[in-house]
Amino acid sequence: MSPVYQAGSIGQSVTITATPKDSAGNTMTSSVSWFTSDPAVATVTSNGSVQIKGVGVAVITATSDGVSALAAVGSALPGNTNPVDHVFVVVEENTEYGSSIGSPQMPYFNALATQYGLATQYFGAAHPSLPNYFSMTIGNTENAVNSFADTVTDDNVVRELVSAGKSWRSYAEGLPSVGYLGGDNGSYIKHHNPFTDFTDVINDTTQRKNLVPFTQLAADMSAGTLPNYAMIVPNVCSDGHNCSLAVLDQWLRQYIGPLLRNAQFQQSGLLIVTFDEGSTNQGTGGHIATVVVGPRARRAFQSATTFSHPSLARF
Repeated sequence: MSPVYQAGSIGQSVTITATPKDSAGNTMTSSVSWFTSDPAVATVTSNGSVQIKGVGVAVITATSDGVSALAAVGSALPGNTNPVDHVFVVVEENTEYGSSIGSPQMPYFNALATQYGLATQYFGAAHPSLPNYFSMTIGNTENAVNSFADTVTDDNVVRELVSAGKSWRSYAEGLPSVGYLGGDNGSYIKHHNPFTDFTDVINDTTQRKNLVPFTQLAADMSAGTLPNYAMIVPNVCSDGHNCSLAVLDQWLRQYIGPLLRNAQFQQSGLLIVTFDEGSTNQGTGGHIATVVVGPRARRAFQSATTFSHPSLARF
């Protein structure tokens, strides 16, 4: 399928071609059916002609004789000079840079990486998961393991946000109830939600209310009440830990796509999609992809500066 990603402007028509081939690489005459993941972003006709309708990224699927190929098309968020006032961090799991960037299973993620900012030299802080989540929100690993059963009294993003009069939330998929501080529950994994270990949250009934199920994000978008800072915590399947990268990518386009199109986000939002760790020890926690998306993000930009999760905490 060519091209794998096509950028354009609203109202523009783009061309995507799909050529069925047999196992030997010979061109076949089989018919091709087309599907768009998001008609609000792009439509596709029966002959593969695509028209961009709105802001965001749509995945176009071409299927022939039961075999499918994917490509992504999209239109960038309108640029503006508004200050960034709504920062969202989405954390995926256990994927090395080379397994995500360029992966045919992840057309949506790669479209964002191509269209916006990609940190090409970003590294996890440690193994296993929890020290990386602490590094993103505290600035150090706390020498933690996933079975961490203590509390964290160090300075952290919650303390700083509250001190500055800013709002925050942790949107955790599968969280049983608002303010839940208990252990794993089904596909919800406690050590992927570092805020549940902060004394600033545990000992404050008001701050505990900012631990909310992921479904609250849609309600906040609808009401125009997005917080100044939020971490979005997918469940253990949606984050790619227990399921395929294709499942992860579908989750991103289904749930993060609407966030990018949200009017409040388009005015002053910034989205960071990263991974907790990779599969190697490069930089101690593996070489991972991190993408920065938003109206103030640099377009089609790749940074070669070395970053790690404590960099995200300082941001």
